[in-house]
Amino acid sequence: MSEPLSSAAKAQGPLADLTVVEMGTLIAGPFCGQILGDFGAEVIKIEDPRAGDPMRKWGRTLPKGLSPWWPVIARNKKSVTLDLRTPEGQELARALIAKADVLIENFRPGALEKWGLGYEALSALNPRLIMARISGFGQTGPYSQRAGFGLIGEAMGGLREVTGEPDRPPSRAGISIGDSLTGLHAAMGVMMAVHARHRTGRGQLVDAALYESVFAVMENLVTEYDLTGYMRERSGPILPGLAPSNVYPCADGQMILIGANGDGVFARLTEAMGRPELKADPRYLDHPSRGENQHELDALIAAWTRTRPLDALLELMETHGVPASRLYRAPEMLADPQFAAREAIIETDHPAFGRIKMQNVFPKLGDTPGGVRWAGPALGEHTEAVLRERAGRTAEQIRALREKGVI
Repeated sequence: MSEPLSSAAKAQGPLADLTVVEMGTLIAGPFCGQILGDFGAEVIKIEDPRAGDPMRKWGRTLPKGLSPWWPVIARNKKSVTLDLRTPEGQELARALIAKADVLIENFRPGALEKWGLGYEALSALNPRLIMARISGFGQTGPYSQRAGFGLIGEAMGGLREVTGEPDRPPSRAGISIGDSLTGLHAAMGVMMAVHARHRTGRGQLVDAALYESVFAVMENLVTEYDLTGYMRERSGPILPGLAPSNVYPCADGQMILIGANGDGVFARLTEAMGRPELKADPRYLDHPSRGENQHELDALIAAWTRTRPLDALLELMETHGVPASRLYRAPEMLADPQFAAREAIIETDHPAFGRIKMQNVFPKLGDTPGGVRWAGPALGEHTEAVLRERAGRTAEQIRALREKGVI
């Protein structure tokens, strides 16, 4: 039987023994680093000393001239400024990577090789290194040298074509989902590589492409076409053949989302509507028949929901065991007792904003949970400490590097 974990071990997180160097910018690479840092890894984020990660200035609003996105995506990270275009900056990067477990980068393929920081050179220096390379199209193939952002990955991976209303051009999700999916896949790949390293003693390359990360979640899109010739199209708020599962209008002008496509759940919905005869109607008797009569069924349910306010409908759905929800925005999340009970939103300190709220760390681990130790750091906040501790540089050497603009 294993020894019980100490409270200190629990507080550190399950990845507290990993050191990660992050060279990514914008979203995909930094989100991978955020996930690893959330679970205790020491994440040393290398930034250009002149401006830092562009995410520092991203956001529709910039309270106090600062991005409200940066405190989240850079939380739990140490900011170190290095000009990787200089020989001195490259030398310092090699010194940090030589003692690291993981390197995350999302430059265009070939950029790091020009600086002597490619995988072959770094793995020769540190055979245990796991290098997560994030790019639009991967490190190989005819498109590998193309510029690729998340939206391109969403288009090529198939997501954009099936998102939106059928009579309008493709829409997009309200978030940078292609980038986030790639960050998730990269973090998952890193942990698989860490697990393999326990057996082999060697690190490996993790190649995460934006388009493949989106394609991976596209369900049976290709298989269905291969077998039947059917191509998924944009279908607005529904999935064709899956009914009832839609957003319906309420009497008070709000909307309710109801998912009752299973036979048993649909039967309970008909009871809640006071229309139990519908569950025996041949048009709605089972999953295929409801799918064939989807629009007619949705119109029938919408006519009923329009007669009741949202809160009354939610109470009725809960009483009858029918999955339903209001459409949440930030105010609803902050006021919701489920979010509060599970501490899905936490508060942390920020030097400019004071106490700020953000999403907590997910998933929740019972014995070694992750946590937010600090919000995104100031540019270069940890440069001197990290270069002293991990690169062996003296205060005089650090001062000279700063005067030359290397850090």
